Amino acid sequence: MKRFLMLLATLVSAAAAFGEGDESHTIDKANVLPLALDDAFQFRKTMIEFNDPQLNKPSFDPMINFERARINFGALNSYERRARYGSYFVFFWRSHRPADLTLRFEYRQSNLGAFVQAKEINYKAVKGSVRSEFDVIGDQYIENGKVDGWRAILIENGKIVALNQSFLWN
Repeated sequence: MKRFLMLLATLVSAAAAFGEGDESHTIDKANVLPLALDDAFQFRKTMIEFNDPQLNKPSFDPMINFERARINFGALNSYERRARYGSYFVFFWRSHRPADLTLRFEYRQSNLGAFVQAKEINYKAVKGSVRSEFDVIGDQYIENGKVDGWRAILIENGKIVALNQSFLWN
């Protein structure tokens, strides 16, 4: 019985550690941080998917059609489909050494002008390749418009150590 309880406690703690860093949260104000780029951290790849049937152009590429269908899979009515309209961002990045990092996604939307919004995900002692997802969907997309410009930054100890941004970000 003792072994079972020890195993159960180990599994619970491992599950808690594994789930850390999965959820993004919106922050009130994105503070300006100093730039101190470090070669130990790098963005590897960025995937952006836009989901709005009124603005998407038809495609003959089966991969693009599959991604559009994947995003809308399970939406049973028009309300659920509208809640999935917007932009999806996936960032693949790497840390060559263990570090406590924050991935911040800053973006501007067309109806808000130069106003910058931000979302963050915190990671504890992360090392290796990481996949992080952000989305601007639902009411936020419908009311504020498309994402015009964005940037993703990795923050360690209050300094920007890696940076990835869109062409329209200034």
